[in-house]
Amino acid sequence: MVDSLRDQLLKAGIAAPAAPARAHAAPRKTAANPPRPASYRPTKADAAKAGKHAGGSEIDLAKAYALRAQTLARERQQQAQASAEEARQRRERKQAVQQALEGKLLNKADADLPRSFEYAGKIRRIYVDAAQLAALNRGELGVVQQGGRYLLVERAVAERVRSIDPHHVALLLEAGAQSVADDGVPDDLMW
Repeated sequence: MVDSLRDQLLKAGIAAPAAPARAHAAPRKTAANPPRPASYRPTKADAAKAGKHAGGSEIDLAKAYALRAQTLARERQQQAQASAEEARQRRERKQAVQQALEGKLLNKADADLPRSFEYAGKIRRIYVDAAQLAALNRGELGVVQQGGRYLLVERAVAERVRSIDPHHVALLLEAGAQSVADDGVPDDLMW
């Protein structure tokens, strides 16, 4: 259940606990507080005196809301700074991956052999020729995902991309290993 503002301030140590109120007690008239005539207008000194007695131990509600607003504004500002920093780092990684891939793509337009692999929880496919399929299965080539496309690159380029951002490497088998055991998808799988 949501705590009230007063409960939150008490937990934070900003407000002091309220003294128990008297049940149905009428205000007493004392000699220190004589009745005033109807034509009496309170002065600033009277207002300050009354404020000191009424709210001396408790925090003012307006101050509590202002404090809460400042805290929320500070938290929003910190979240905005953190998300801006994360976005800046993502842009830098994306640019570094793009530079690493510049002019090193091995994809061919006339490739006709599909090579299936698992990436991001789904079965993906890249088309290669016979020599590229053999090299890919031996671990000499790798597949990198960039801009929604799967790009065939040499092993050194794929390892460089992995060092920049490992999420971009879609397929990179260990050199000389069995491809079925590494990625779980047989090389000759046809859909």
